[in-house]
Amino acid sequence: MKRLLHKDGTWAFLLLLPNLLGFFIFIMFPVLGTFYISFTDWDMAGDMKWVGLANYKTLFQDDIFRKVLWNTLYYSVVSVPLGIMMSLLLAVFLNQKLKFMRFYRAAFFMPVISSFVAVAVIWQWIYNPDFGLLNYFLSWFGIDGPSWLTSSVWAMPAIILTSVWKNLGYNMLIFLAGLQGISESYYEAADIDGAKWYTKFWHITVPLLSPTTFFVTVTSIIGSFQVFDAVYLMTQGGPARATSVLVHYIYQTAFQYLDIGYASAMAYILFFLVLIVTLIQFARQKKWSMY
Repeated sequence: MKRLLHKDGTWAFLLLLPNLLGFFIFIMFPVLGTFYISFTDWDMAGDMKWVGLANYKTLFQDDIFRKVLWNTLYYSVVSVPLGIMMSLLLAVFLNQKLKFMRFYRAAFFMPVISSFVAVAVIWQWIYNPDFGLLNYFLSWFGIDGPSWLTSSVWAMPAIILTSVWKNLGYNMLIFLAGLQGISESYYEAADIDGAKWYTKFWHITVPLLSPTTFFVTVTSIIGSFQVFDAVYLMTQGGPARATSVLVHYIYQTAFQYLDIGYASAMAYILFFLVLIVTLIQFARQKKWSMY
């Protein structure tokens, strides 16, 4: 028996070895290496110069860092609740027994698997102040639409709207799976009691979806702190850094300004922000479970 267990353990280790090697080479080594580099001054060409906590001290004196940190929080606070509410309502609608429902589900999920380059091109055309569909639609109501992507006020809302639309189908699919796990007996009992649709939604659907909502919230918050492609492709962080976020500033600092040590320090600040928010969510996990 011991020989069999030893043999099985050896085979298990050998089968896991490629994955473990990949994890240490492509994840753990870069993570630990970045932590070391965050205490240095390095431009990828010369030798590393140890500067200790200087990069972290500079962060708190950097006006641009404070600006992009505020933009990141703004993006997260607006996009996460909006995306969750819209995807939940869409999932409730697509959970009905209607004709062509499979087509509708596939159509709403299509943006998730679409390239953000294509999405950015389409939405840049929609936001165009001269011939874009959005301003054309607003003109029907006598509203003179702004220059969305070149306005310091409207550029970030435009980025948020595009990102929510792009990721709507993913959260919708998660909520749809959660909805299909709720027993119909709850709704049948509510129908017998004469409950309205909104009563069933608030007192049956929402409470029983709380574990799903918790998962969607945590993943959405983590994703919102890591937003980059929408900003890079649509506005390049402008105008006047109105849409520049932490990951975008890290990218610029590392690969445009070649200040790898400073960029690594910002990356670890971002890591700790995401870690703290995630730990807070898990600490409050019991409050999410309503039943």
